[in-house]
Amino acid sequence: MSNSEINDVTDTAIWVAAYRAQEHDRKDAIVKDPYASLLIGEDGIKLANRTQGSRYTAWSVVIRTFIIDQFIMGLLEKGIDTVLDLGAGLDTRPYRLNLPSTLKWIEVDFPKIIDHKEEKLKDVKPKCILERVRLDLSIEKTRDDFLKKVSDDSKNVLILTEGVVPYLTNADAKSLADALKSFDNFNYWITEYYSPEILEFLRTPKRLNQMKNAPFLFYPENWFNFFQSSGWNEVDTKYFGVESEKLGRTPPIPGWAKGDLKKENSTKYFLGYSLYSSKKL
Repeated sequence: MSNSEINDVTDTAIWVAAYRAQEHDRKDAIVKDPYASLLIGEDGIKLANRTQGSRYTAWSVVIRTFIIDQFIMGLLEKGIDTVLDLGAGLDTRPYRLNLPSTLKWIEVDFPKIIDHKEEKLKDVKPKCILERVRLDLSIEKTRDDFLKKVSDDSKNVLILTEGVVPYLTNADAKSLADALKSFDNFNYWITEYYSPEILEFLRTPKRLNQMKNAPFLFYPENWFNFFQSSGWNEVDTKYFGVESEKLGRTPPIPGWAKGDLKKENSTKYFLGYSLYSSKKL
């Protein structure tokens, strides 16, 4: 980064890794990630500290990481043989999770993210078969050719889009959802859930200015119906506030959640991650 602000969407990967590094150093850490600190520099720490709502954001990154980890470990029992991590950023799951050595993990992202990651983790051995692909997912022909190759080489695929869909327009997200559904062996998809309250917060002037170089673009009328319309059926959704309380980590109430929101349980359901299936339930 040229400064401690978000210059483009790839900088958000540094931002997220910085929060994981901070969590790793806690005595009561919910997620241990010894590799996050290898991936961030001083700018990453500054960015995490200066971002609006950083305490709430830090908490949400940790809880989402835990939820996704649990989803993945559960799906290993269902025989997934490939994890397709689209917009992988600085994810370190192939290194830190107890994965079978036969599992294929494919990370897809922009070249500068992949180059940075390969340099910083060159002396660390992944637990599974790790492949990295430099690809711009917005180029549909290239994307779809790549997805076909993955399908041809796999039997039971899990798609992971952690922190990716919000940066897509509704049209681009629909295109991706339809493309993923077109392959019979793309069986599962893990992606986020944002409540109407969160979507409203993301449109506040201060937030829009802060994220002007990496704006959130995905604003569906109904979050779950959007994925259902492409044939992706919700299997389970884990809400951050609910899971956080189970873990003994009191959810912070963000400063913008005022009035009645603080008096109700709705704050528990602001954010979540969902597991979808391409098969009829």
